[in-house]
Amino acid sequence: MGCGGGSMAPPPTDVSPHATKLEGPTFNSMEDENENEEKITAAKPPRNLSAMRHCTSSAWLHEREPDMGAVGLLPPSNENSGFLPLLRSGSCSEKGPKQFMEDEFICVDNLPHYLGSAADLPCPGAFYGVFDGHGGLDAASFARKNILKFIVEDSNFATGMKKAVKSAFVKADHALADAKSLDSSSGTTALTALILGRTMLIANAGDSRAVLGKRGRAIELSKDHKPNCTSERLRIEKLGGVIYDGYLNGQLSVARALGDWHIKGSKGSKSPLSSEPELEEMLLTEEDEYLIMGCDGLWDVMSSQCAVTMVRKELMQHNDPERCSRALVKEALQRNTCDNLTVLVVCFSPDPPPRIEIPRSYKRRSISAEGLDLLKGVLNNI
Repeated sequence: MGCGGGSMAPPPTDVSPHATKLEGPTFNSMEDENENEEKITAAKPPRNLSAMRHCTSSAWLHEREPDMGAVGLLPPSNENSGFLPLLRSGSCSEKGPKQFMEDEFICVDNLPHYLGSAADLPCPGAFYGVFDGHGGLDAASFARKNILKFIVEDSNFATGMKKAVKSAFVKADHALADAKSLDSSSGTTALTALILGRTMLIANAGDSRAVLGKRGRAIELSKDHKPNCTSERLRIEKLGGVIYDGYLNGQLSVARALGDWHIKGSKGSKSPLSSEPELEEMLLTEEDEYLIMGCDGLWDVMSSQCAVTMVRKELMQHNDPERCSRALVKEALQRNTCDNLTVLVVCFSPDPPPRIEIPRSYKRRSISAEGLDLLKGVLNNI
């Protein structure tokens, strides 16, 4: 996690990384895998990835990060407009300067199709996740394969989406403790986005981040769970934990994560390292153009607003979320990130973002009475 991560370094043995990408009626993945026959090996770092595929050129390195503020925002959309998002996504994952790749991700653009005909879900439905592992790939790989299953199989899923998601994070965490074939010192952050109809629920445990692009403005939908964050520090210290040089108990650079049972101790005990996600629920409107989900390797070197501005400019040029994710990864590498990189870009419309008209500012300049008197005095003395 981050530069000089807070976990034990994994042993130099190879395991192939997996990333799931499911679009429309077809199922695609970065690597073909047989889930029933795959045997998970404990504490195995992945094989070094080859160079990033089809990187686009980037001219963002030497540009100033623009402050979009509230420039040219269109009028607020009608909440009862009947808007429904049309979902499509792109992804890019790169080892970066680190020795091993420990990130995992999942993209499901068509959740009803993925879950089968038995699923009674509103359309559209989608699920996205970024899992930034540390101490080996075990925890991140397990979370990617199981977190969605834990969510949809929860008894609260049909009536209480928030309860189901929170419960799924805890179940995944406990399953990691019970899995004898997995390394107990492996851990992962978890950032997920569940979209059902117009409702989007973001769940985060760790320092990955979800940022909404809203007519050119960046809206952060998750909080980075760093140990030095005031609310996290107070929670950690209340539970008997300590922070050394920004690391929880001197070991981990995040305050929330799944796994890491060598730090948490026994199940059922309250640990300073929490697996409970923070949730952010919102209703999507026409103003909401796209979602960026990325691990801390991106946000360590780029502001949320810069990423949103860059993606919007890219979408207006080619309208391809896959190329947008590659551009963000390449830009982060040029800015000398020191971590693995995983970026997802989820668009809510088939069309590129509209151009924003920035209104000209007409300001009448006037001089105060005091200033006028001062000016008269100066002129009288000439």
